Amino acid sequence: MTAATLPAPPRPRPGVRRTALALAAVIVAALLSVVLPAPSAQAATAGNATGVTRSGDTFTVATSSGAAARIVMARADIFRIWLSPNGAFTDDPAGADLAVDTAFGAVGATLTDAGSYYRVGTSAVSLRINKSPLTFALYRADDTTLLWSEAQPTNWTGSQTTQYLTRAADEQFYGTGLRLGEWALRDKTVPVAVSNQWSENTNASPAPFYMSTNGYGVMRNTWSPGSYSFTAPTSLRHNENRFDAWYFAGGSLKDVLNGYTDVTGKPFLAPVWGLELGNADCFNASNPDYQGAHDRLRHQTTPDVVGYATDARAADMPSGWFLPNDGYGCGYTSLPETVTQLKAKGFQTGLWTSTGLSGIGWEVGTAGSRAVKTDVAWIGGGYKTAFKGVQQAVDGIESNSDARRFVWTVDGWAGTQRNAVVWTGDTSGTWDAMRWHVPAIAGAGLSGLNYASGDIDGIFGGSPKTYVRDLQWKALTPAFMTMSGWGPVNPSAGYEDKQPWRFAEPYLSINRKYLQLKMRLMPYLYTMSRNATDTGVPSTRAMVLEYPNDPVARGNQTSGQFMAGDSLLVAPVVTDTTTRDGIYLPAGSWTDYWTGKVYNGPGWLDGYSAPLDTLPLFVKAGAIVPMWPQMNYTGEKPVSTLTYDIQPRGTSSFTLYEDDGVTRAYKTGASARQRVDVTAPASGTGDVTVSVGASTGSYTGKPAARGYEFTLRSASAPGTVKVGTTTLPAQASRAAYNAAATGWFYDAADRSGTLWVKTGSTGAAFTVTATGLTVPAGTAVGGTAPSSPISQTGWSVRYADSQETASENGAAANAIDGKPSTQWHTKWSNGATALPHEIQIDLGARYDVDSVTQLPRQDGGVNGRIGSYEVYVSDSTTSWGTPVATGTFPDTAAATRVTFTAKSGRYLRLRALSEAGNRGPWTSLAELTATGRPSG
Repeated sequence: MTAATLPAPPRPRPGVRRTALALAAVIVAALLSVVLPAPSAQAATAGNATGVTRSGDTFTVATSSGAAARIVMARADIFRIWLSPNGAFTDDPAGADLAVDTAFGAVGATLTDAGSYYRVGTSAVSLRINKSPLTFALYRADDTTLLWSEAQPTNWTGSQTTQYLTRAADEQFYGTGLRLGEWALRDKTVPVAVSNQWSENTNASPAPFYMSTNGYGVMRNTWSPGSYSFTAPTSLRHNENRFDAWYFAGGSLKDVLNGYTDVTGKPFLAPVWGLELGNADCFNASNPDYQGAHDRLRHQTTPDVVGYATDARAADMPSGWFLPNDGYGCGYTSLPETVTQLKAKGFQTGLWTSTGLSGIGWEVGTAGSRAVKTDVAWIGGGYKTAFKGVQQAVDGIESNSDARRFVWTVDGWAGTQRNAVVWTGDTSGTWDAMRWHVPAIAGAGLSGLNYASGDIDGIFGGSPKTYVRDLQWKALTPAFMTMSGWGPVNPSAGYEDKQPWRFAEPYLSINRKYLQLKMRLMPYLYTMSRNATDTGVPSTRAMVLEYPNDPVARGNQTSGQFMAGDSLLVAPVVTDTTTRDGIYLPAGSWTDYWTGKVYNGPGWLDGYSAPLDTLPLFVKAGAIVPMWPQMNYTGEKPVSTLTYDIQPRGTSSFTLYEDDGVTRAYKTGASARQRVDVTAPASGTGDVTVSVGASTGSYTGKPAARGYEFTLRSASAPGTVKVGTTTLPAQASRAAYNAAATGWFYDAADRSGTLWVKTGSTGAAFTVTATGLTVPAGTAVGGTAPSSPISQTGWSVRYADSQETASENGAAANAIDGKPSTQWHTKWSNGATALPHEIQIDLGARYDVDSVTQLPRQDGGVNGRIGSYEVYVSDSTTSWGTPVATGTFPDTAAATRVTFTAKSGRYLRLRALSEAGNRGPWTSLAELTATGRPSG
């Protein structure tokens, strides 16, 4: 969406999380922090390296300018470069706030003088310190494989410091926190700064961290705002007169995330109820200090929330926690009684604050509250202020109870993953906002943020359809919440507010369907979150994390989908349609979760039938997915039977993680794991063996034994099914199977063929063997990425033969700035330039371009409208070849689209051969856009 088509931001009003005054103060502060002055001509550098001294694994570089650099090898694959302009290492504003764990033991690094450079080596990397001028380059331990190198010396101006790195031909970049938009960052300039704008291409929780497909990551050890341009060379800038960065080398992106979170802290492990749906609202509207409407029904005093909890349970609607608003004058009444009554219905209680946490000791320790949301009116200044506020919330929960931290925040920073859920701020319930939320939340994981979310259907606006579609896919992420009370009242039929149980049919049943699916998948998603705590790899994964060597998965062609854990591929529907195009299935076999149809990748799936109740969801071949019995909240019923849903193909394994779900006892080992291994034919018919290990470890509440059920996809019924050496009985019908304690039933109509197996209760290891199962052959997918608008973010003007800049801002760049109010106009002051005129655009990457749209000037003027034209697409600006389109544009102010057979190229050229109406020798253009698909 261009800037001109973005809706105006909602006007601040009482009761929408912040006062107008607080919001204004926050925005002013944020905007001031974002303004990054350009480097001045007097930018200084360190000069030449004149010597290196060492103390253990710390190396200090002296320079000709008096500046100094310090290299600290913390681990073979992790090190710090600290560059001090004055040669003193006393200015360290971040201290140990971000890099919380750097004591990994002695590294035994080596130092070598190689003539033109010094070399610091470990078993993992070789860091070159080039002498003249001082620059750095990082190689793998072979001293041959380059990870990164400085294109020119790092410079500083007194107010900012910038590093410049060379960029490899196919290098891609990820990270910078919870960025609201696409997650592949090559050719993009990304603000690493707090703005609280919460619109596309801003950053809700910036992190001064990025990683590269070359096999490294970088965290700038700073609280200062910055800006990263992933151009050639990259330009990486922060507003401080020092350079301080931690580097992480790895064989994969997952390795880099592991190293980054080893230093900055692993993602926290949420309480299991934190993965259930949360709901926030003010339930004390009668308070005279409340800044919202005082006459809200069923919201007069805090215990009124119990009525909503009752509604949820009556609607058979899974939901796990309420967050009554205690900010903006709402406050609370009878909090201990409310907490007790909600807990009796299976709900935990949290509070949010717009002013601070002065009462958190009592709220947690006595009243029993277990969650905190830090509001922007309090921590909206971001950086260290916000970071300290989140830490206060963590300490308030964990110092006053045995509970785990569960905090929601905006304006996070590097390290926030160890303390809080980050969310996208105050957004609206629109299709377009949903579109960019998908890559935003998946991309947050590329900065180690395991818990990232956005209010379901936004906080403003919304509709039954957008709510349903948004809830569907967010149910497959770890943490999600709906914000009630700020959307319109009764905006449309069947939509009372943003609680999922207050909708008419069919929306009510669809909401229930996906909340029930989330509850059944809890053991799978909880295990994925524990894996994140162990490794730094998030539960919600951009496709590149699972398929780093797939050229399609590496870029934004797959930004509209994600992996939920390692086995489920989610392709949200983010437009008002019942057909989903452009689903990319990587190499391997993928089973439609709903129908059982199997597709073989790699390739694109178009025309997928996705009526309102269907989220496109695919299961990876070999998947082993643990599932609970259906319940509305954790603990509603015992997990007397655990189901493993299996897609047999080849060999695969899964290790289930379990603990008490609420306390911090897991940190001292109170937990259990159970490994399941499956062997099956890679294709065709054969035996399938499921080996279930004993659950090892212990925690409070762990069952001594439990029943097991298995669902296995197969195109044929088995010959026999055995548990160990015992043959299980075949049941004649699904009803008979359901009534039996053990046995099996093959249902050919269930998802294209499913074998159901019950093995009875046990606490020991066992094996299930089914003979004669047939692995579905599957249907190959192919084709190319769907054509779509090509983002102007990476565009630049390569050449324009004429532009008027003397008497007006008629620069050619105005034709690609996304603003119809600006325009390119050819020179008219001091003599016009004769026709024809042309503009050449660098698209920033190679595309199969199949249309262009030209929007004439929109200021009421008519001169310069293009008459006859030619359009070219090429990989070279010196050899354009023949036009892909020619013709004459109408003499109107309306946009005109020209379609043509797709042509591959990086450069787009529009030639204006004449002016419409033959008014003169001019050309003007408000916007030039194009559609196409990424090309190899």
